[in-house]
Amino acid sequence: MSLDRRDPSRPDRPPPLARRRAPVALRARVLLWRARPALLALTLAVAALGVVGALRPPPPPTVELVVAARSLDAGATLADGDLTVRAVPVTVAPDDVPADADAVVGRVTAVDLATGTPLVPGVLVASDATGPPGTVVTAVRLADEAAAALLRPGMRVDVLAATPDEGDGRVVATRALVLPTPTEESPPDAVSFGADAGPAPPVLLAVTPDEARALAGASATALLSAVVVP
Repeated sequence: MSLDRRDPSRPDRPPPLARRRAPVALRARVLLWRARPALLALTLAVAALGVVGALRPPPPPTVELVVAARSLDAGATLADGDLTVRAVPVTVAPDDVPADADAVVGRVTAVDLATGTPLVPGVLVASDATGPPGTVVTAVRLADEAAAALLRPGMRVDVLAATPDEGDGRVVATRALVLPTPTEESPPDAVSFGADAGPAPPVLLAVTPDEARALAGASATALLSAVVVP
């Protein structure tokens, strides 16, 4: 005989119901609702970026210019490696600067050029600086800049080269003709000779080809000076 041990004062409880998973759509809505602050912040950030992009001015138009690819001394004959083309804003670009490096290869610098200097008129030797028949034009850097500034076109000078080991200077060019100081362009066959670079432009001289070679050799180790002769 079985005994019923259930407490008659406690009613029977139904078995627990099985949990049902919420529909996918409902879960998605709940997740979106919870993430609404982050979504709102992201939307505002995208809108702000769009406004900033719309207000940002377009880049200024540019023009290509030939500039010095490295530091160059006055009187240097330009080669391909000395030049490069750079884009410069039109608003600050100087006038009359070539856009093709080939247009100035072989020319001679009239002043010292820093890296990036545009080849504006005035930094190259004038193309009309020519000497008498049988001569070539050389840009000579004299050791005494004050004396070089006193030379005038049409003068004749002897160029001397001196070193600390030599008692007297040796003549490397005789009765060289002083030419006008260049201001714009230079002759393609001009050659540059001189010692240390300085702020003053070189002196243009018309010399024979042999004297030009002698000047080239002397300028590597000696200081050059000029003596006015009849």
